[in-house]
Amino acid sequence: MPLPFLTADRAFDASAEDVALPFDDHDSWRRPYRPGPWRVAAAAGLLLLASFVLLAGMIVAFAGAPAGAAVCLGLAAVIIVCALRLLRMGAWVSRHGLRRVGFLTTSTLPWNQVVAVRTVQQPVKWLGLPRTVQGQALVVGRRDGAALPPLLTDSNADFLSRAEAFDRAADTIEAWGDEYRRD
Repeated sequence: MPLPFLTADRAFDASAEDVALPFDDHDSWRRPYRPGPWRVAAAAGLLLLASFVLLAGMIVAFAGAPAGAAVCLGLAAVIIVCALRLLRMGAWVSRHGLRRVGFLTTSTLPWNQVVAVRTVQQPVKWLGLPRTVQGQALVVGRRDGAALPPLLTDSNADFLSRAEAFDRAADTIEAWGDEYRRD
């Protein structure tokens, strides 16, 4: 089963290295990088937990307690949805703007609202935890001057210990910004 939110299309093909915006369809939302190993491992762990919960639900159903089996089924469904949402998190771009997908929220910023997209050195959260370390962050400047959290950091679940992947993703998002934002 193809999972389009996991692929970065041709962004990493050798033939697409010289193209700043390697996607054919600029109207659809794309994540210009692959999910990192930490994010994939967390989602895989959640899916493993969901399989155990489903197995427990089957055992409970065979034991003759349909209410307990329904609870197990519902819990497994919630865990699976959480794993899929975890994989979907990140920065997405299209001709229409810049989208930041979080675990519970999604915010979209049209390109005409963006002043600058740049990489800066600043304290960043390590794997989204309260602990901060010195690192790089891709920040977005808005026309109205409102402060936004960093779009990407080199210490998040997608780019921890993958500096070249962070640089490639930041350069790609900056190229999308240079192409579509209006000054």
